[in-house]
Amino acid sequence: MASERSAPLRLGSIAPNFQADTTNGPIDFHEFIGDNWVILFSHPEDYTPVCTTELGEMARLEPEFAKRGVKLIGLSANTLGSHEGWIKDINEVTGSLVSFPIIADKERKVAYLYDMIDYQDTTNVDEKGIAFTIRSVFIIDPKKIIRTILSYPASTGRNSAEILRVVDSLQTGDKHKVTTPINWVPGDDVIVHPTIKGDEATKLFPEMRVVKPYLRFTPLPKAA
Repeated sequence: MASERSAPLRLGSIAPNFQADTTNGPIDFHEFIGDNWVILFSHPEDYTPVCTTELGEMARLEPEFAKRGVKLIGLSANTLGSHEGWIKDINEVTGSLVSFPIIADKERKVAYLYDMIDYQDTTNVDEKGIAFTIRSVFIIDPKKIIRTILSYPASTGRNSAEILRVVDSLQTGDKHKVTTPINWVPGDDVIVHPTIKGDEATKLFPEMRVVKPYLRFTPLPKAA
């Protein structure tokens, strides 16, 4: 197992590549990404209550992510055999069908590569005292750039709707040169990007509403 953490990852970093065994077979992570968006999300351990609810919900929402060109891949600090048994429980308990791969990271190699380890919670360890992973989420775009990093403590389940909302925000911003305000959801007005000035802004966004020179709202075309 790696004894030291890798250099910190930041928004805009290239997602580090790795090879790993998963419940769907061995992968090279960059090859797995291909030309897709990817959500890599980690779990402290198999057969735990919060993780079970999370994986079931992500499986339920997988078709919604797929519509957006997003592939899901989970990670837990256990073996493939453990993952396979746990998936049966998840499917039974939640009524979902987990079909996306889950990385077997018993030695925490990927966890350390992506800095998924908790310094604060000394109870989040296995029977040998080795730190489990926290609930990390990495949203990675088709250029393999990390666009979002979310970290939750082991005791707090993630909000899957928020992860989907962030994907929508990122993809909308990339397509339309806009940013999204607080609590934005698809269909709400967006904010014209500060770099879009004057006539260009008026031409691109004829329904633009100027609140302040730096705060300009606009609806998007209904078909967007």
